Amino acid sequence: MLCKQVGAILCVIPVDDAGELDLNTYDALLCQRTKLVAITHVSNTLGTINPVKRMIDAAHAHHIPVLLDGAQAIAHLPVDVQDLDCDFYAFSGHKLYGPTGIGVLYGKSALLDDMPPYQGGGDMISSVSFEATTYNKLPYKFEAGTPNIAGVVGVGAAVNYLNSIGFDAIVGHEQALLRYATELISEIPGLRIIGNASNKTGILSLVLQGLHPHDIGTFLDRQGIAVRTGHHCTMPLMERFGVPATVRASFALYNTISEVDKLAEAIYQVKEVFK
Repeated sequence: MLCKQVGAILCVIPVDDAGELDLNTYDALLCQRTKLVAITHVSNTLGTINPVKRMIDAAHAHHIPVLLDGAQAIAHLPVDVQDLDCDFYAFSGHKLYGPTGIGVLYGKSALLDDMPPYQGGGDMISSVSFEATTYNKLPYKFEAGTPNIAGVVGVGAAVNYLNSIGFDAIVGHEQALLRYATELISEIPGLRIIGNASNKTGILSLVLQGLHPHDIGTFLDRQGIAVRTGHHCTMPLMERFGVPATVRASFALYNTISEVDKLAEAIYQVKEVFK
């Protein structure tokens, strides 16, 4: 959208066969003409945990601000924006097991001070007349009108819930599920896992030879197994791996080993039904 509005040029960081970013090409893309680096912290399609701290340092060496999309990371990794030193960090509430229709944007004060408000309304002004407007201080400048109070309370409760469990326990549990599932699923003939990064969260994107992911997803749904099928809002990534779509199983703190066993058993059944 920004490219259409101002004529900006979008440069894309390549992805290798394992689903990891090509950092050599990334470094070569950075130059004085680069206005912003936007990176996904964790791939919602592949589960790859990108080396964002190293990438932020490289961008900052050229005085380029960095925006991280943390929607897929925020409930599965401990996130410290000060340690990362990112300039912006954004995520959605429902990924934290909170309410939909609300999210969080973190930004460094100096950058937010320089940015104009994107919408008008009550509470985002200090003074207003027919001749001029003086905007309010942060964060009120960006919070026009009555906020989503119930949503904010819900996101706060979700954050407190995750913190009460602790990310050491969450990460340990999800990684154990991922290792077990990867080993078990890999034994299924004709199955291909899309994305085998050395550092990833609890996501398995897979395809079965000769079967469309939508058919697999429908069968699994009837077995009471919830997966997502499709391009996962990442159509260019599907094209990169030469597939129309994938079946994505996502593991979270509430999943169990027995559920992984049921997933594998159901995939074997899919193969028999559609043989």
